Amino acid sequence: MLPAFSAVIPAFNEESRIAHTLRLTLDYLRNGTPESELIVVNDGSTDATSTIAREVLETATIETRLLENFPNRGKGVAVRRGLLAAQKPIGLFFDADLSTPLEEIPKVIEPIANGDVDIAFGSRALDRTLIGIRQPWRREQAGRVFNMLVRIATGLPVWDTQCGFKAFRMDACRPILEAARIDGFAFDVELLYLAQRAGLRIREVPVQWNHAEGSKVRFFQDSLRMLREVIALRRRL
Repeated sequence: MLPAFSAVIPAFNEESRIAHTLRLTLDYLRNGTPESELIVVNDGSTDATSTIAREVLETATIETRLLENFPNRGKGVAVRRGLLAAQKPIGLFFDADLSTPLEEIPKVIEPIANGDVDIAFGSRALDRTLIGIRQPWRREQAGRVFNMLVRIATGLPVWDTQCGFKAFRMDACRPILEAARIDGFAFDVELLYLAQRAGLRIREVPVQWNHAEGSKVRFFQDSLRMLREVIALRRRL
């Protein structure tokens, strides 16, 4: 059985799948690690995400919380707020589309629980045979280019910073979460970069992954914004 951890799900306009995601997550936690908690951060959704999430969480038999951001403030803010609210020794965030199946959770929780690392995060790049449904070709190639530029700009020895499946030893990582400033989709890069500068132990772990329709990342606009955020991060630090 896994040790207790805090599962954080950031959500923005996810009314079409949030109920299914939360029911699956609650079942997984209840059956595998019932002392864990589930934290949902509604990041200023303009649809019924908040109402649906609240209704599902009210049926839970484990500890749950629904946090509200208004207006929409960005995924980085939502993830940090959820993790900083965590009450368990390990915090894990994953995306509402469950692109990485819940069954992959032990891959990132166990290395932290065993004292091997401070941050363990899922990667689509280390073993591409684990990818089931692939992204559109242009998006996949853009992701590879972005990660190459991240490696050049930051020196991070990782191949996939953007997979939304990351676990943290909270006592070691709380300071970097509090120090982080990027609100957009490059927040992952900032957290890993701050962790590296702080001497924390990080590990990239190959995980199963399937592309899910409905991504909130706008291909051109957000890709350019992420690059600007990474450049600004390097200059700031």
